[in-house]
Amino acid sequence: MNSYVPKLLRADLTSATLEEEVIPQNVVIQFVGGRGFGVRYLYQELSPGTEPLSPANKLIFNIGPLAGTGALSFSRWIVITKSPLTGSYFRSVGGADFGAWLRFAGLQMIIIEGRAAEPVYLYIEDGHYEIRDASELWGEDTVKTQRRLKQIHGDGVRVACIGPAGEKLVRYASILSDRRTAGRGGVGAVMGSKNLKAIVVRATTRKVTLPNADEFKVLIKEQAAGNEADPSIRGYRAIGTLGNIQATNVFGIFPTRNFREGSLDDWENISAPEYAKIKVKDHGCYVCPVQCGKLYRVPTGPYAGASNEGPEYETIWAFAGSIASTDIGATVAADTLCDDLGVDTISMGNTIGFAYVLFERGIISLKDTDGLALTYGNYEAAIELIKRIGNRQGFGDVLAEGTRRAASYIGKGAEAYAMHVKGLELPGYDPRGAKRHGLGYVTSPIGGSHNIGYVSQEIHNGHGALLKSIMAPGGIVFFSRDLVKIDKEPFSRLALRIAEEDTPRPISIAELAESLGRLSEACLLGSGFNDEAASVATEAWVGFKTQRNQGAVLWLVPWAVLNAADHEGRPSLTLDVHNWVQWWDSAFELLDTKVFVWPLYDVPIIFQSVTSRRT
Repeated sequence: MNSYVPKLLRADLTSATLEEEVIPQNVVIQFVGGRGFGVRYLYQELSPGTEPLSPANKLIFNIGPLAGTGALSFSRWIVITKSPLTGSYFRSVGGADFGAWLRFAGLQMIIIEGRAAEPVYLYIEDGHYEIRDASELWGEDTVKTQRRLKQIHGDGVRVACIGPAGEKLVRYASILSDRRTAGRGGVGAVMGSKNLKAIVVRATTRKVTLPNADEFKVLIKEQAAGNEADPSIRGYRAIGTLGNIQATNVFGIFPTRNFREGSLDDWENISAPEYAKIKVKDHGCYVCPVQCGKLYRVPTGPYAGASNEGPEYETIWAFAGSIASTDIGATVAADTLCDDLGVDTISMGNTIGFAYVLFERGIISLKDTDGLALTYGNYEAAIELIKRIGNRQGFGDVLAEGTRRAASYIGKGAEAYAMHVKGLELPGYDPRGAKRHGLGYVTSPIGGSHNIGYVSQEIHNGHGALLKSIMAPGGIVFFSRDLVKIDKEPFSRLALRIAEEDTPRPISIAELAESLGRLSEACLLGSGFNDEAASVATEAWVGFKTQRNQGAVLWLVPWAVLNAADHEGRPSLTLDVHNWVQWWDSAFELLDTKVFVWPLYDVPIIFQSVTSRRT
């Protein structure tokens, strides 16, 4: 009998009904958990054409099979929905302890449906579920919300909640647990559209029973030893992601003044050594030895006393490079304010940078900005704009729609300055100097995400890691946040083994990719892709299986869509994947190899097979 019998909780807020379901074993075997479960259920249950902020949309909270098990750094939680920012499939990942607590409470997934008539929160405790009144919490920020819920239910609970930005349907509102966020894509706005303020989890027993317990202990020791030997882990433990500030500025890929420039004057003033001077302590997520979170407190200046777990690299860029400011206190204050309001710092900073360049170019004026002088270096205006966006006040109401919609509303050529892919604002890496990372932007299923084709691989690894892996004849290549991964990782093997305990052998990651790919013939949640384009995915897989013995390579990437169009039907200039593949061929001089592009995890999606040949 398989001890891994994951359950989901289905909460229909319209009818105020709660039902527990067992996730079928065939789904477990095919999709394992985490993102696989989420996208499978979203695709299966969400009708094409569903409006993201309507009661018909679904909000799925999910964890992987290793959450809460003691495996190091595996207890993150993921939110999957149809994004109000991009209009298509989205997933956003959060940290802290919430994912582990879900597992302790006996759940693998929560599916939120409908819309409550009044503000509510969901309470979970060891198989007992309630929908409770949240009227007193509505309008409160994320700090006060979590504090009040812990007063009601005890300090042992864990909370995921939204702030005022989510309530007011800011299209890039986030969901917070502690000070960790499922930040991108407007998942908090979807939660707010359902009048759901929070999910509260109490777990009286904090233990997970596992098959193959002895093997699991060996793998944890292997993982721990690898962590301690890895200099990059030690680096993240020391300074978090702040080392990227120096690297990106030196390499000229630190987007400055709305991506006009690649380096910020006097960037040394916001470098890791400067933040170290105001660091209070380290902080991390559940059973994670990295402890990459850093608590900072501003000692002097206009923001003296401002304190938060962060900012990390992306947030520093968002409120430094975007507005050409090097004030550390302002970055901490901006980060704190965004977390309190419950809003994505990347989209917020990018959108503010968009407003600054429009102001500089005379496309908007003081009359449009309600008197705010959006001049470069003016961090006070940026702080005020965060408040107005998070509360949808004045000009902030326009910017709360995100750069793509705001540009359409403003007009006057503003569209040329909106830095996004598929509606998701670009993060803090300039793809003109990081072409592999740019490929990650354009092939990502969610838009301009920094977690797909991660730029540090390009900066630090050069060409070697890619060539070594992709040239394995008949091989499986993973283009993911770590650029290249091969089907040999111990915890991938263990996770798959947990999900398929009773079978004679564990499912392989390649087989998992095939299972996920079976959904790719359908359109992506009614977003407008046609059956002819979708059928290319099937051809790619068949072609690879036929030619694998001749050395063909299966290239697993998140999402390659050719000739795509935006919601108004205009060609999207950022999605010319064919040109990217040609650049890739030229840069790495691949030998005579048939390369098939295919999905990894993110489905239903559409893929294009390509032939890469050395000329």
